[in-house]
Amino acid sequence: MRNFIAQRVASIPPSGIRRFFDIAATMKDVISLSIGEPDFVTPEPILKAGVESLLRGETHYTSNSGLIELREALAEHLYRLYGVSYDPESEILITVGVSEALYLAVNAILDPGDEVIIPQPCFVSYAPEVTLAGGVPVTFATRAEEDFQVNPADVEARITPRTKAILIGYPNNPTGAVMPREKLMAIAALAEKYDLLVISDEIYDRLVYDGTHTCFAALPGARERTILLGGFSKDYAMTGWRIGYAAAPQEILAAMRKIHQYTIMSAPTPSQYAALAALRIGEEYVEQMRQEYDRRRRLIVKGLNELGLTCFEPKGAFYAFPSIARTGMSDTEFSERLLMEEKVAVVPGSAFGLGGEGHVRCSYATAYEKIEEALERIARFLKRYG
Repeated sequence: MRNFIAQRVASIPPSGIRRFFDIAATMKDVISLSIGEPDFVTPEPILKAGVESLLRGETHYTSNSGLIELREALAEHLYRLYGVSYDPESEILITVGVSEALYLAVNAILDPGDEVIIPQPCFVSYAPEVTLAGGVPVTFATRAEEDFQVNPADVEARITPRTKAILIGYPNNPTGAVMPREKLMAIAALAEKYDLLVISDEIYDRLVYDGTHTCFAALPGARERTILLGGFSKDYAMTGWRIGYAAAPQEILAAMRKIHQYTIMSAPTPSQYAALAALRIGEEYVEQMRQEYDRRRRLIVKGLNELGLTCFEPKGAFYAFPSIARTGMSDTEFSERLLMEEKVAVVPGSAFGLGGEGHVRCSYATAYEKIEEALERIARFLKRYG
């Protein structure tokens, strides 16, 4: 029998995040710093809104685009925070997490062979999603000495006649880096100069600890070239609800909606009602969680640096990305040994692409006390290897 698996699928490796998470799940007494999921339960009023929608019998499909009330609230939310305006009828789409939003974006804009420039380290699905859509990911490494920010010159050097888009994600997973406004404006200028789109994944937009988040679409002249991706998973501790969104100019959004219609129909109805409540009453909970993440951030960064695992200060999301170069181990060897010997799960930086080698991702979306214990275990591990 012939091999029926498509080559573009066979060529994509499994997620490096899931591998370590799955191993850790089979072990007892593991402290997991490996998964990018809030340890908070969805705030009760948001949870109740989802439950109450079920009790009211809201168990049917919504509009393909999502509840109009949710899209209107989201349009108001984006304007209030960032001053960027979207028509809730034609420029906002509610999706099954930001993951579906990314899938829709690349499939809506890419023809076979089109190139997408992707700075790395980045979320593990960026390059594979481009490949699965028939595109060609063009990757390059950001650098620790530049705080893992994108150098616009590195982007311009990779633009070719086949380039269709630039895909960025800030605040960044896995590094915690935040891009300053002036560098984002330089990328917007490149998009205009070379007639490109920018796909901006801003799922961690509310989790910024030093300064404020810059929404790419709100930059002067950028809105018409931007596909803005966001969601509720990280900011509101709603990962399991699987609810996200895309906002884009009408023509692009219509193409994304067409794929969404044939693939998904509509995002889960109870999740949409919960998301609506999050926008209406969730602000105080976002701030409470952000402050607690900040407390954990300071603990883990200070602790890692004191152990000699050099870690630049992450400004957003909930990840630290220390260098493990001083150990003499590869990032994969370090992660495997740390898990097996001290039962602390981290993710090798190489799982996130170029520039991740020699680092590990440590999520501080876990309890303060567990982070303290994890640091003690890492100290024992490092002492054992000199």
